[in-house]
Amino acid sequence: MKVLGITAGRKNSNSEILLKEALLACQNEGAEVKMINLKDYNIQDCTGCTICTHGMSVGKKVDCMLTTKDDKDALMKVFLEQDAIIFSAPTYDLMPSATFLKFMHRNLSYETAFLGSIGAIEPKYPVAGLIAVGGSTRSWQSMALEAMAATTFTTSLKIVDMILAKRVPAPAQCLLQDDLIERASLLGKNIIKAINTEPSKRTWLGESEFGWCPNCHSNALIKGEVQWDGTFWPIECQVCGAGGDLEKDSNGNWKFIIAEDGLKRDRMTDEGREHHLDEIKATQGGFYTPENKNIVGLKLKKYLDLKFPGIDV
Repeated sequence: MKVLGITAGRKNSNSEILLKEALLACQNEGAEVKMINLKDYNIQDCTGCTICTHGMSVGKKVDCMLTTKDDKDALMKVFLEQDAIIFSAPTYDLMPSATFLKFMHRNLSYETAFLGSIGAIEPKYPVAGLIAVGGSTRSWQSMALEAMAATTFTTSLKIVDMILAKRVPAPAQCLLQDDLIERASLLGKNIIKAINTEPSKRTWLGESEFGWCPNCHSNALIKGEVQWDGTFWPIECQVCGAGGDLEKDSNGNWKFIIAEDGLKRDRMTDEGREHHLDEIKATQGGFYTPENKNIVGLKLKKYLDLKFPGIDV
């Protein structure tokens, strides 16, 4: 069993400590454990060149333009060999840190559903755990775990447990909460339990009532809108894309009820993301026609010639 811990927090502080506790539990169960702090590596920002999605539009693997320019590819070679990944990140203004997001947003060029569909890789289905750390209550960390989860499905990670570590703003303050340390250890044990479960039978192992969505346990729902293919549900999960509606149970409590076909766009599955690849082909592929390129070229001149003063520093 191979387990990799990835943190984006301060050295020897809450994010690292909770991750180490989870990894220790994995190691005690016989796993081969590695841990990295993203602050130790050179990770460049995604340039938005979209070369990876151009490749997807034509069914061809295209390497990221930054592959030879930083440490991302070397880290991903190890990343993609793992049976499990545990992530931990601090929360800044409701969301995980930019250091974490910068690393994870580069994962599109490693889209395992796509690469598996064209035979470029042998599909592997690792599990994952998330730890978000912040100095306040959930209201000030309301997009932390959700944003972290939204970066994991590109590499076919199955999230089986999540922890929201609250009210630990000072360095290593989590050590004052024994129950939080025990919870991190439990996350590690849940990771091993999931690894030892057949992929088709893996289920959520965290707190049963955690989050609104019964599919991915996100706590973020949005009003639905008509999708590119005409699909519509009144309410959607912001993270996994599950569709359905809100209903009251017998006790008068609101529940998010997933529709009969509400998981056909489930981003947490290869099939759901392959549905999105069809959207990419239809949208991006349809853009690159001679007529469209000519129209854009003519209209773009206005903005190429438009200049505004910047800021001297």
